[in-house]
Amino acid sequence: MGDPQIQTPAAEQYWHLWTDAEGISRHQLCTISEFKLGRLGPRNSPQFSRDLIKDGNAFVTYLPVGWTADWHENPEPKWIYILRGAWAVTSMDGQRVVMKAGEYSYGGDQGCVMTSDGRLGHLSEQVGDEPCVQLVIQRNDNAWRNLPPGSFS
Repeated sequence: MGDPQIQTPAAEQYWHLWTDAEGISRHQLCTISEFKLGRLGPRNSPQFSRDLIKDGNAFVTYLPVGWTADWHENPEPKWIYILRGAWAVTSMDGQRVVMKAGEYSYGGDQGCVMTSDGRLGHLSEQVGDEPCVQLVIQRNDNAWRNLPPGSFS
């Protein structure tokens, strides 16, 4: 990440649908906080995340304005849902895809071979003037590894 003037993100709001003691469903506006700064894998830039499942298979990540990551592979196959803001991913073939809130992608670029100019996996970057908040769902086994496009159709 370029200039790491990193500030811990503010709490993010979400609607929690729940059932009370009388069996009535209710909505409550809640927050998710306690994001921790760390790397999601080797060669990846630090970013804030918050585990949602104890074993780390689902978490929210927060990319501040200006966040970038050098060439890297996703350490594990994962679905990435854009909740707020936007980000871009550039693949080794040069295609750059910008994804905005409501869009999602599958990160299955494990096992890439580094090119002579240092490309490996993908580049990623936050886009625009608001942070990008993502929900990431991944498996920590080999079930999703090396699946071809259309495997989830």
